[in-house]
Amino acid sequence: MIRETFETRQLVAFVAVVREGGFTRAARTLGLTQSAVSHALRALEEDAGCKLLLTVGKQPRLTEAGEELYGAATRILDEMSAVRLGLGERGQWGRGRLRVGASAAACQFLLPDILREFTQCFPDCNISLEVADSPASLERLRLREIDIALVLGPEVPEGCRFQPLFADEVRFLVSPRHPWAVRGRAVLSELPSQTLILHGKRSRTFQLVVEYFRSENINLGNPLEVGSTEAIKELAKLGLGVALLPPWIAQREIKEGSLVDLPLGRRKLRRQWGLATLASRQLHLAEETFVGLCEGVCSNLALRLEAQSATERVSN
Repeated sequence: MIRETFETRQLVAFVAVVREGGFTRAARTLGLTQSAVSHALRALEEDAGCKLLLTVGKQPRLTEAGEELYGAATRILDEMSAVRLGLGERGQWGRGRLRVGASAAACQFLLPDILREFTQCFPDCNISLEVADSPASLERLRLREIDIALVLGPEVPEGCRFQPLFADEVRFLVSPRHPWAVRGRAVLSELPSQTLILHGKRSRTFQLVVEYFRSENINLGNPLEVGSTEAIKELAKLGLGVALLPPWIAQREIKEGSLVDLPLGRRKLRRQWGLATLASRQLHLAEETFVGLCEGVCSNLALRLEAQSATERVSN
């Protein structure tokens, strides 16, 4: 009778015989007798219902079926070994890994404070940071290439959960010499004649901007797509176009007067930031700590944005 699965000890013996090139060396490596290894191989072949090894001289050779099983067995055993190692590390305080996906802007303006505090809590945790726009980060999360994605939501793929952190507002950023800056307001009827500077078409911000102006029956023409937030700001400072960014990303430039921020119109374009994780898995301690730190930093940012918004409403 063929079983649905093979016994692990039989697969270990089989792989050892092939890797070591013989029963004697395999038995020595495994700390078993040669007869025990031979017995495990015979039992495995009985379970498989076919011959896996042929002895040519003193050297065992894989049959076609043996080659197929050997490839599968090595992958399975290597994965089990990796999982065992990972679980062992998680049992030690501060060890393990954290894989985060986030946009370049989030990496520059949000994550430094978060990661600085995180590394103080978990100095031995292996952190990897994947820089990508929200759609790409969500796809990496779905493929389990990262553990947490700091993204623009609230829409996330099926099987993922989204935890809101804070909301911001996309506005026009222009040079102080731009006619709109001189007037103190944007003129939407002039928008088709302006060079708009945006993140690439695949970004969530680009999608939101297009949807916003489509609802206003305004054609954006051919925006200038730039992959770097810093480059977008520099082009706007030089008067080469009108940038669309949230002001908190350009606080320094606005304060020094090299950029002026203006609302898009009476209706605001708001973005929702949050953390996306797989719904099917429970967060471990390091991940939960990272989430808590994100909540703290983003809560402080949300309070500052709300205060700025209140000040603007009073001044208007």
